[in-house]
Amino acid sequence: MARSSGIRRDKARLRTVALIGIDGSGKTTQAHRLADALTAAGRPATYRRNASGRRWLGRLAHRLGRPDAQRLVGRDGVLAVESVLRWLAIAAALLSCLLTGRTAVMDRYSACQYASIRAHGGHRWERLARAGYRLFPTPQVTFLLAVDPAEAYRRIEQRGTDHETMGWLTAADTAYRDLPEYPTFVLVDAGRPAEEVTEQIQAHLATWLPSADRPDAGQTPTASPPAEPLPSEVPQQVASPSPVAEPPSVVTTAAGPAAGERTGRGAGPLVAQARP
Repeated sequence: MARSSGIRRDKARLRTVALIGIDGSGKTTQAHRLADALTAAGRPATYRRNASGRRWLGRLAHRLGRPDAQRLVGRDGVLAVESVLRWLAIAAALLSCLLTGRTAVMDRYSACQYASIRAHGGHRWERLARAGYRLFPTPQVTFLLAVDPAEAYRRIEQRGTDHETMGWLTAADTAYRDLPEYPTFVLVDAGRPAEEVTEQIQAHLATWLPSADRPDAGQTPTASPPAEPLPSEVPQQVASPSPVAEPPSVVTTAAGPAAGERTGRGAGPLVAQARP
């Protein structure tokens, strides 16, 4: 994961997460997994697919004998249909999650439309699209699933439900990287196995879970204070003997047995006489 879009906000409620990227990057798979993971963690989330209808237009074109949607309604027609259908899908998703209080996990968002417009070369449409999509809040986290266009092409061909050209995938990949919002995206290496991509996404998003769900949140490990030593372990400081004057000689006279011979029974008093 190369870049983070935001600052850790433990106290903020996670409302919207968006996953964007070119076709074949694994957005749908990872969005489903993320919604399930958040719900299992006690943060109810809903998967929302904000498709533009381009695949549906392509199928319609084939039925009508046209090679693709652009040959059916023209480039401007494709961009107009995409922009309107995606706007309606995002609006419905946001409204639903607002009413239910659930986190919206968005499979595609407004940035996908801006990238599509740029990849089609319809730059004048981008100004109109931005004017309409400005009503929508910016997701708290936007994951850009970055994958090599050749790998994305291989995945699309393998699933067999649609078809994209290498030229289109390359143009879309460049368009995402040229968006002014690009520095705010969380880049995810989507060329890795799906399980590793899931780990990257969930590891980043875990910082947005409330502290109650993360017992270790906000706690900085600290060392335990050293235990006080036992009295027997406290080193005794021995003061250096200070020089003292030599005491006068003393002659000791015992009234009984000598001091070294006393056994403690009936020992007489000791008398000390100082010699002048």
